[in-house]
Amino acid sequence: MIAQRCPVVDGELQVEATGDGPPLLMIAGGLGSAGSYRALAKRLGSDYTVLTYDRRGHFRSTDRTTGPISVSTQADDARAVIEHAGLGKATVFGTSAGALIGLDLAARHPDVLTGLIAHEPPLITLLPDAYEWLEFAEAQVNACEKGDLIGAFTQFVGSLAGAGLPELKMVRLPNEEEWSYLFTREIRQFYSYEADLVALRRSRVEITPTAGRDSRGYYHYRPAKALALELGQPFAEVPGAHLAPQRNPKAFEAALRELLADLT
Repeated sequence: MIAQRCPVVDGELQVEATGDGPPLLMIAGGLGSAGSYRALAKRLGSDYTVLTYDRRGHFRSTDRTTGPISVSTQADDARAVIEHAGLGKATVFGTSAGALIGLDLAARHPDVLTGLIAHEPPLITLLPDAYEWLEFAEAQVNACEKGDLIGAFTQFVGSLAGAGLPELKMVRLPNEEEWSYLFTREIRQFYSYEADLVALRRSRVEITPTAGRDSRGYYHYRPAKALALELGQPFAEVPGAHLAPQRNPKAFEAALRELLADLT
């Protein structure tokens, strides 16, 4: 694995590259850690040049801005990673918030994508009960701002299919700064994000919205199906639940390879 530093506007990203073959950029959701994909990237590295990175402000990446971080800024970062690697274009896989970033990348920078697999994007603006989910995001932000970071974390994790709440008798939440950064600077932007459906249709980027079969009944599953209908693109159901790329990389790898083969 090769580590690189990629300059971006008002920051610098920690990028990891592994394997050899067609370029595949994997954009993390959650806390935005390249490490969340490490096992999956290693498996895919036999046939792909896999790029992963810590999102701006998270872990080893820096951010010199203050205030909310827009999805578009994060998509500009993703483009910078592709260009910094000197690979021309890349197929993109993103899960959760990473899928939203991939969608914005496809809408605004289609020239750097060969295709996009969007796994369980929380694109709640496509749902009839979107207002309830926006309130849900506000409740997490308010809890964090009042000093109840564990309360915000509990709400967030409780909404994810198959996540499983950890033992909460802890004095301090692991990666506390990362969670606080997510709740105070990113999560409102993720939940309120409206994909530019017209631009996505016009871009001609092949997009495959996907969701885990164990996520049926959870809100991350529904937007993926709605997005497929809006774009006239195929919807694919894959093994596992929301965290399958991290929790079960072996099973997810097989499904992802099939989707990647269909794109190419």
